[in-house]
Amino acid sequence: MAPTRLHGLVAAAAIAVLSLSACSTGPADGGSGAADSATASADGGGFPVTLEHAFGETTLTEKPERVATVSWVNADVSLALGVVPVGMPADTYGGNENQSTPWKDARLEELDAAIGTGDAPVQYSETDGIAFDDIAATTPDVILAAYSGLSREDYDTLSKIAPVVAYPDVPYGTAWQDSTRIIGEALGLSDDAEQLVADTERTIADAAAEYPQLEGRTFIYGNLEPASADGVSIYTANDNRPRFLTELGMVQADVVTENTKDSTEFFIPWSAERANELDSDVFVTWVADEATREAISADPLLQQIPAVESGALVADSDNTLTLSVSAANPLSLPWALDRFLPMLGEAADKA
Repeated sequence: MAPTRLHGLVAAAAIAVLSLSACSTGPADGGSGAADSATASADGGGFPVTLEHAFGETTLTEKPERVATVSWVNADVSLALGVVPVGMPADTYGGNENQSTPWKDARLEELDAAIGTGDAPVQYSETDGIAFDDIAATTPDVILAAYSGLSREDYDTLSKIAPVVAYPDVPYGTAWQDSTRIIGEALGLSDDAEQLVADTERTIADAAAEYPQLEGRTFIYGNLEPASADGVSIYTANDNRPRFLTELGMVQADVVTENTKDSTEFFIPWSAERANELDSDVFVTWVADEATREAISADPLLQQIPAVESGALVADSDNTLTLSVSAANPLSLPWALDRFLPMLGEAADKA
């Protein structure tokens, strides 16, 4: 998958959110170690609570019992906090046979709500947009969309079903820490959310310490499509992918910083004719397969990217891994670390 979110439009955007498109706080298979259902129930939080967001504000008069989610991230955070949604989107991109993910499946197992059991969340498809009717059928008390690309029309339609917790500023631009805190407040679990953020950040820092060659290395995280004049897109600091590399101790390349000042976009297009200007120690991209990686190295323009020329290209073709970083959350990031860090470390060694 590749931009808006993949190729420039909101429908394609969803897919691009994923491609421009571990050490663990819990079980090695991806559990967060966050509060389970019993612990979650014990922390009622203070209600009513009012949450401000891009479309105004939403007031929740009491602790929600039935939680529905849209987009990526929101269901994962709810699960990490010990709250099983009554409804959540199916994971089509990067998903498994359960239309879920390894980290989500592990947490659902812990909460006795595995896919296919009677207590599992209802799953609805978002391939053709938000599943308004399916969401309404779950009779939710709240709809979580702290990380999403809701339009005003989407928000207004969902608000007729239940109160909606929308993203704070930029579509698909909410940092995983902010999504966790927003959802924690909405569920009356603010203290648990703060602990979850701290534990996840510590997990990331501990894993990064095993790869000291990453510290201070410059990076560009983008999307490369060989044999295309418009075959380069560069993610900005508003996107979770560059944020992840920054949390590992790496530094966004000056060429990106200088060309995205004051930008509210999650990516910028870049002409392949200017590929040689994309100077960084490491370049990270998603590719469809190994053949695409080879085509990038052979492309007369893209091969001029310094990191491609030096062999410091990280070309990820695992859609599940791409999802774990682009739709970053406290369940997916610990799962991603053991898989992503070796590739980054190898590239940094070649820089």
